[in-house]
Amino acid sequence: MTKFEALGLDQPLLDAISDLGFESPSEVQEKSIPILLEQDTDLVALAQTGTGKTAAFGFPMIQKIHAESRTTQGLILSPTRELCLQITNELKLYSKYIKGLNTVAIYGGASITEQAKQIKRGAQIVVATPGRMKDMIGRGMVDISKIDYCVLDEADEMLNMGFYEDIKDILSNTPQEKLTWLFSATMPKEVASIAKKFMHQPVEITVGTKNAGASTVQHEYYVVGGRDRYAALKRLADANPGIFSVVFCRTKRDTQRVAEKLIEDGYNAGALHGDLSQNQRDLVMNAFRKKQVQMLVATDVAARGIDVDDVTHVINYQLPDEIETYTHRSGRTGRAGKSGISMVIVTRSELRKIKAIENKIKQEFLKKNIPDGIEICEIQLYHLANKIKETKINKEIDSYLPAINDVLDGIDREELIKKIVSVEFTQFYNYYSKTKDLNSQDGGRDRDDKGTSKGEIPNEGSVRYFINVGERDGYDWMSLKDFLRDTLNLEKEDIFNVDTKDSFSFFNSDAHLAELIIQTFTEFKLEGRFINVEISTKPGGGGGKGGGKKRGHRKSGHRKGGSNKPSFKGGKKGGYGKKGGKKRSGFY
Repeated sequence: MTKFEALGLDQPLLDAISDLGFESPSEVQEKSIPILLEQDTDLVALAQTGTGKTAAFGFPMIQKIHAESRTTQGLILSPTRELCLQITNELKLYSKYIKGLNTVAIYGGASITEQAKQIKRGAQIVVATPGRMKDMIGRGMVDISKIDYCVLDEADEMLNMGFYEDIKDILSNTPQEKLTWLFSATMPKEVASIAKKFMHQPVEITVGTKNAGASTVQHEYYVVGGRDRYAALKRLADANPGIFSVVFCRTKRDTQRVAEKLIEDGYNAGALHGDLSQNQRDLVMNAFRKKQVQMLVATDVAARGIDVDDVTHVINYQLPDEIETYTHRSGRTGRAGKSGISMVIVTRSELRKIKAIENKIKQEFLKKNIPDGIEICEIQLYHLANKIKETKINKEIDSYLPAINDVLDGIDREELIKKIVSVEFTQFYNYYSKTKDLNSQDGGRDRDDKGTSKGEIPNEGSVRYFINVGERDGYDWMSLKDFLRDTLNLEKEDIFNVDTKDSFSFFNSDAHLAELIIQTFTEFKLEGRFINVEISTKPGGGGGKGGGKKRGHRKSGHRKGGSNKPSFKGGKKGGYGKKGGKKRSGFY
């Protein structure tokens, strides 16, 4: 018996699950599905975005619906058009082996008469945004007076978007005896109010801690001067060549401005906000899903319903006013079991907000530094070398080789490598080598980091290391930190500021561990391959993926354990910026 069979699902659903390649239910599915199948009860489920909530309510609803009747029996309300369409598509895949079961999406920005025709032909399940649903009820285009099941998906987001009155009006058109299933990432008072008013003794399940952030997300903050916010954003992008991110701004104006500046500076960026037409939104989102856009700059409202699993970073260009909103932002990364980073760019006056968020999400932020120019140059140089190494040779070049060899005659191998790398690298270096330190005085390093000469082992401060493994080898910041800690028999906090790139990574330790680390990785082999660790000539440790050391907390000692090495998929490379590399196209 498979794990899904054990939940009580019928064979048509199990066949669809098999086709989709699902192997094991997620925690929210494991907790919700048996309750919803076995009991006629209302349900409140608190779980982060990206934990499999659609299947958690979709499987039981599909199994309980009478497909032979054309009456609308299930209503699912969701906050945005994008999420509405996504839920509809998923339910269609789940019900592919159930003859006659139709799911119809109703949302704004599309023909209301066409949607009404689809419902009239028979729709047992309707997935709707609150605004369009209220409109169609008012016009007599949809009848939800006989529904058996009502789902409020992303309830806190719908209420944050101002749909409280719409939801109350919609629910007042539904029968008293229906079952209501409410799914939400957080439980603010407005959600509790809806639950109290429209639900009867609901069963409550919680995945993780109530209102807490996902454990796969690491939270970092960077303290800069107010005028340096945009420059800091660029450096964080350049320090992560494989970045695939959502950048959050407070206002539509800031969103458009930041996206346009990024595009002008050569980054693959796009804007997503309420002033865009539906067609413009669709263009940007399609480009983002295809990773043609790597930095999607968005407002909180416009970003609702973004469901892309491979987002590596969420960057809070500005903090939101509500803490619950931060939880939703950070939930855009670290999805489907992958790790992610939520970065916050703050000024000194905003530091108190960090503590408030920590208390709410039950996770501690790591204070990190915006990387300096030379550190970024080092990262980009390794990235460029790897890009050259991995480039597939175009066979069409063969006929030109004799002439090319004549041009390059007399240049030895080492000089040729330097020249090839310098073609792209020199402009970048010229831009970044003279840039200032962006870190605000109160946001500096936790310890007295000092640069070192190559090969020198320092005896004080923090030491930065280079290691020749990265995401391509199956490591993310969590698994690389575990591998280093277990290989060296160290405590978790002894390895910090772990920044994984495509084919290499960086990490830090306190200086007293440097000799142990260098000795351990001298002639060190893993599965027949030499793992090389060197002391970096720059102390750095600010801009990349997580594993940072927590503020004011350090343990010493040793521990043993096995290594954990899950796979990680990053995005495409980021831009160098207008003053330091090639112009890159974008959407806005």
